[in-house]
Amino acid sequence: MANDRIFGTDGIRGRAGDGWLSVPAVTSLGAAIGEVLGARIPRTDVAKPRVLLGHDGRRSGPELEAALSRGLAQTGFDTTSAGLITTPGLALLTKLDHFVMGVMVSASHNPAEDNGIKVFSGEGDKLSDEIEIEIEEKLRARPTLELRGNGPKHDAALEEQYLDLLVKGPGANLRLDGLVIALDCAHGGGSRIAPRVFGRLGAQVISIAAEPDGDNINRGVGATHMEALQATVRAHKPDLGIALDGDGDRCLLVDEKAEVVHGDGILTLLAVDAMRKKAWKDPRLVATVMSNKGLHRALRAVGVTVVTTDVGDRRVVEAMKRENLKLGGEQSGHVVFGPDHHYIGDGIYTALRVLRVLRDAKKPLSELAGAYRPFPQVLLNVNVSRKPSLSEIPSIARVRQQFETELGEDGRILLRYSGTEPLARVMVEGPDADRIREQAQTLADLISAEIGA
Repeated sequence: MANDRIFGTDGIRGRAGDGWLSVPAVTSLGAAIGEVLGARIPRTDVAKPRVLLGHDGRRSGPELEAALSRGLAQTGFDTTSAGLITTPGLALLTKLDHFVMGVMVSASHNPAEDNGIKVFSGEGDKLSDEIEIEIEEKLRARPTLELRGNGPKHDAALEEQYLDLLVKGPGANLRLDGLVIALDCAHGGGSRIAPRVFGRLGAQVISIAAEPDGDNINRGVGATHMEALQATVRAHKPDLGIALDGDGDRCLLVDEKAEVVHGDGILTLLAVDAMRKKAWKDPRLVATVMSNKGLHRALRAVGVTVVTTDVGDRRVVEAMKRENLKLGGEQSGHVVFGPDHHYIGDGIYTALRVLRVLRDAKKPLSELAGAYRPFPQVLLNVNVSRKPSLSEIPSIARVRQQFETELGEDGRILLRYSGTEPLARVMVEGPDADRIREQAQTLADLISAEIGA
């Protein structure tokens, strides 16, 4: 347990059972969360403050959820579990059912042997860096805690409530009769609820990867492995395909021609529809530095400008709230709606909003998504042994500057570390696919030579 930050860009994440994700450490984490957030919550003499817990489809989820519950109980909290659920479902129920906080056990799109902890305030927001650091300090001071007490109470009605919120919210007056949808649930948190939502609205649903067994989450399926959904679309000829990731906050699409529609394409489709309906007083949306320049070009054509922020849905939400904007998101398919959905990025909600555009426009997804045409982009991951500033490694900085000069205004280079894995990410974008592939590989090789694992 090194002295690096415990929380990454999206909570705590790592190998389940090891380090900060061992059962004694997670029990202590529950107590640390309870102590830090408990000091910020007005207490009453009526009842213990309530915390909502949930998990995705990993085998380690229920055990770590129970460990969190025991730690929270030792600091005076009453815990309820929603069971198998999506991260956005947990965040939404935390807010609407007036829990003082929510804690999700999930490693999102990571493989089954990993897991993670995401903490939400009573408003369904992720915690600030300052609060996370305070929790870390308490956890480091007491890295393990004895296992005593019971796990959380399971409330099966919460899943039904989340289903109703989706069907009666973004699904209100949306009839999907006659529509055939291929749906990839990644064997994750949306496996039970997502097929029911689209089926309740009248669609014929072809479900794949909707049977979590504890070990199959994200294994060759879901929003990070689109090939399985593309194959299903080619075989069954549905109107479109929808892919979630392991914890259900991402949504990527496959059109009727089996072509993938990434987050930038979804943002474009939604923004073009909003402008056509004159639904926005402020014609701007938020995207991250990872979004393709093709997004900026497509939106400029309909009078929309992009507010660019750093990577991570938390940064997107911060910018949306600061600028009072209604839409933002990431190329990965994490799309966030403003007050419409309490600034919570929800893959099922996103899919429903896209389906409404399709129904209103009476056009296929390929035509609506065609407004977005990306510049070629290469993204490579490099395993690293440490994470020094890449800009301060002379060989890397020199070659990057040379390539940026060559690309000029028609391209860009982004070098960054993963916040949750020991990886450096190399992204190069430009008009010449072969050349940017060469540039990306050169930079990846340099990083590997300097700090490779």
